[in-house]
Amino acid sequence: MGSSNGEIEVAAFLEECKQSGDSAYNALKRILEKLEDSQTRVEARVFLTRLQNYIHSTHPQENCLSQFHFDIHDLSLSSNEGFQQSRKKLTMMEIPSIFLPEDWSFTFFEGINRYPDSMFRDRTVAELGCGNGWISIALAEKWSPLKVYGLDINPRAVKVAKINLYLNSLDGNGFPIYDDEGKTLLDRVEFHESDLLSYCREHNIILDRIIACIPQILNPNPEAMSKIITENESEEFLYSLSNYCALQGFVEDQFGLGLIARAVEEGIASIKPMGRMIFNIGGRPGQGVCERLFERRGFQITKLWQTRVIQAADTDISALVEIEKNSRHRFEFFMGLVSDEPICARTAWAYANSGGQISHALSVYSCELRQPNNVKVIFDFLKNGFQDASSALDLSFKDDSVADEKIPFLAYLARILKEHSFFPFEPPAGSTSFRSLIARFMRIYHHIPLTSENIVIFPSRSVAIENALRLFSPKLALVDENLTRNLPKRWLTSLAIEKQANAECSSEVVTVIEAPHRSDLMIELIRKLKPQIVVTGIADFEAKTSTAFEQILDETRRIGCRLFLDMSNHLELSSLPGKNGILKYLATNRLPSHAAIFCGLVKNQVYSDLEVAFVISESEEVLTALAKTMELLQSRTALFSQYYYGCLFHELLTFQLPDRHQTAKRLCTEEKSANMIGVADSAIRVLNKAELSNPALKDVDVIHMDLDQSALTIPSAVKEEVFESFSRQNITDAETDLGLGIKDLVKTKYGFPSEQCKEIFLGDSPLALFTKLVLVCIQEGGTLCFPTGCNGNYVNAAEFLKANIVSIPTSINTKFKLTDKIVEQHFGSVKRPWLYISGPTINPTGLIYTNEEICSILAVCEKYGARVILDTSFSGLEFTSEQSTMWSLESLLSKSSNPSFSLSILGGSSFEMLTAGLEFGFLILTHVPLIEAFKEFPSLSRPHGTIKYIIKKLLALHGQKSNVLSEAIRQHQQILKKRFKQMKKTLLDCGWDVIDCAGGVSMVARPTAYEGKTIHLRQPLSNAIHEVKLDKGNIREAIMRTTGLCINSSSWTGIPGYCRFAIALDDDQFQQALQLLLKFKNFVLENDQSY
Repeated sequence: MGSSNGEIEVAAFLEECKQSGDSAYNALKRILEKLEDSQTRVEARVFLTRLQNYIHSTHPQENCLSQFHFDIHDLSLSSNEGFQQSRKKLTMMEIPSIFLPEDWSFTFFEGINRYPDSMFRDRTVAELGCGNGWISIALAEKWSPLKVYGLDINPRAVKVAKINLYLNSLDGNGFPIYDDEGKTLLDRVEFHESDLLSYCREHNIILDRIIACIPQILNPNPEAMSKIITENESEEFLYSLSNYCALQGFVEDQFGLGLIARAVEEGIASIKPMGRMIFNIGGRPGQGVCERLFERRGFQITKLWQTRVIQAADTDISALVEIEKNSRHRFEFFMGLVSDEPICARTAWAYANSGGQISHALSVYSCELRQPNNVKVIFDFLKNGFQDASSALDLSFKDDSVADEKIPFLAYLARILKEHSFFPFEPPAGSTSFRSLIARFMRIYHHIPLTSENIVIFPSRSVAIENALRLFSPKLALVDENLTRNLPKRWLTSLAIEKQANAECSSEVVTVIEAPHRSDLMIELIRKLKPQIVVTGIADFEAKTSTAFEQILDETRRIGCRLFLDMSNHLELSSLPGKNGILKYLATNRLPSHAAIFCGLVKNQVYSDLEVAFVISESEEVLTALAKTMELLQSRTALFSQYYYGCLFHELLTFQLPDRHQTAKRLCTEEKSANMIGVADSAIRVLNKAELSNPALKDVDVIHMDLDQSALTIPSAVKEEVFESFSRQNITDAETDLGLGIKDLVKTKYGFPSEQCKEIFLGDSPLALFTKLVLVCIQEGGTLCFPTGCNGNYVNAAEFLKANIVSIPTSINTKFKLTDKIVEQHFGSVKRPWLYISGPTINPTGLIYTNEEICSILAVCEKYGARVILDTSFSGLEFTSEQSTMWSLESLLSKSSNPSFSLSILGGSSFEMLTAGLEFGFLILTHVPLIEAFKEFPSLSRPHGTIKYIIKKLLALHGQKSNVLSEAIRQHQQILKKRFKQMKKTLLDCGWDVIDCAGGVSMVARPTAYEGKTIHLRQPLSNAIHEVKLDKGNIREAIMRTTGLCINSSSWTGIPGYCRFAIALDDDQFQQALQLLLKFKNFVLENDQSY
């Protein structure tokens, strides 16, 4: 009787299923509900047994799907040995709206089947695109994983997979089937509706293995995925999810691999560092394209299995024909299953339409991240909408040593870009972190007890050498012949030696004699010529021991000569460095005060022309002077060079235990040498006067309002370009050619005609270019004119270089702006005038030169044949609409008839490009004699190709008036406008007189209420209290010592009594600065003298 009732129940069920696919699905859902209820589970499982027996006894499989819209059948696995259970088959249900098992999935399982038990046993596994769940169930049956998550975006597929799980977890009578560990498949397998790995991400599931048999998207449709998918969608739509999907926003979309690319990138975030991904990939795009999908994302791949399958009849490949028509790419098909020669999609399409069978390769790949933790950091950064950078990323390397350098650096760069809203301010001596890494490397690998305070960073070896020579200004220097290439030509041709030198030359020109590389010949020259400075290297055959180094040290000490020794060729960035006689000496001997070591770092596997240099000295006086000279003439060493080499040092140190490596006792005795040349008197005067970066006070963090830097937020578009530039491989020269972009910029903003741009020079900063232009002025015998109220750093740099300088006074009546009348009054008495102008936005006042004002000034300059340096590098963030910053210089320049007149445009990127600490400079020269003279100073530190790539992309965005960049500029302008109003109010409340500004990152004010006031200050060394009467010469120091706020005084601005405040700080520091101004007011005016 029970059997009869069961047959009636089965018949009624089938009658319902006959009506439609939706009716069949709803009937199966009711069965699943009973299976999930422990009270009705046995009954439901027994019913499925009866249903399967009835169907197979009365209906063939192919008729069952069409008649009842579902099928239950056994899937044989008997040919695969190694199953723990006695059964060799699985029982599977299928419905038309899900992807049915076919050659794709069978090939995939065959590839997985090649792994030993250890690959999946006790692991957490996810299967993407699980369909009816057979692979997840088979995997759990064979390998006993800890958990398998079967995931599919098709909700009906998930329901059917759950039914299949119960079909194989319970026997025909509804009893659990236990494995050797006493678990059933229900304990090991779960199925969930999920768009790829979204379920795992939402539930914080970290995976050991990810397996996926994801279809390629041959006809991407942006509409297909625009709505939430529900189980009530049509069967046709749900089935199409297997072959038809939306564009994924990846470069691989063009090959139909976008969905797989997204799965891989989601997998990087969800998989454990030593986890593996196993993907089934159709070979239609070509094996190289398929493999590159993984390799460029940092995977090492192994092909587990490959076969050929017949192209599915319901897959239209015409989209691939269109791709071939519009690109050089050729897809890969075969005629039948046995042909060896591939054919393109167009040929395959024609052959198939004529009745032929086409096939394609089907491969199973095992993928493992080569540096998992670093790659995870990189993709965690890229997921924030940086699509262009993601498409440009290439982590495929033929050489492991290249990967070992580049991947950690990209991970570090990703962290910096993610965690910082702007590139942090670093001291002029170099990044504190970078210097500490160098010092630690010396301690651990070479047993030299250095600290970061013993090291100064330079952009290059050439810059370090030239700066040292300018700092000490020797009458005669011996320089190794291998190190003279980038020294000024005039130094190498001067004959001003001893009595032959005239007074003018000896004060202006360093005479450099090229010396042989061998130490014995160098020592002989030192004895004969008695130079004041020696710059030399050590020959390779002499570098293994310290003998040659010690001999040069002794000889230079004996005659009172300073020594700068180059060890660039002998420092190995390796965990097994070779012998180095110089460093061996320093391990047991203190470096004498007359000697310094410098080293240029260019030995890297990735960026062959990326250079940074460092100088080692144990003389505080020398190090301080070198750091100040660096700041004065170059600004700062490029951050990214320091970041890159810092990563190399970090990789060499990361596995070392701290404080384990003992340093030897060092000999500290030093014979004093007579008549040692010191820092030049002229250099000392400028360095003491120049308001360079102050180190942090003891127990006080200095807030810098004295820096020409922006700490405003870097837009995401800029961050993306920065990362893309370093992640790219094989950047072409055309992609770093900035000529057209710079010409378009100055033509659009200033009306500067492109045909006037005779040559464009690039530098690490506008200051570095300006200093070379000052040297051209000196060489021409020109007089450099600065209006009062301009950039104090530039004035100090010109003074350091011993330029002939004239200050042109400006008036409060014009708010200290230069006028044509003032220029006319002074140029009559100036010999060969050179005029420096900051504009349209003036640094430091923040005022603006209108087109009429600048054209009037330039007209006077043209009349007198002046050389004009127009510095635009502080412009672009004007926040008032009252005055236009658009100039039209073309008319004036086209009418010029004075051959001595020239206009040079100096510019940069730091403000308008919103790069916030990423410095870059350009100089446009229009006069051929100036161009030739400029080239005589070749030690200019130029931006690396990656920086040029960034700037080119940003110039393009600027030229296209990109909404992203335009909106970011507008936001910065609004922030600065608000900052100026806040600062003005605070300063007025505190007794300062303020000059209104219209743009830029700084403003000026006069401390009128404080002039002549008496305060008591504590001496920094003796801690004694002394009385100070405030004036324009000490107001800066008084504010800094009492509050920790650092500003520029009137000696920097050139405007009597007026100080400068840089306002582009981050918000917290700006608010602190306002409070510190109030604190100073209370200290001075309200007699609250506690600090």
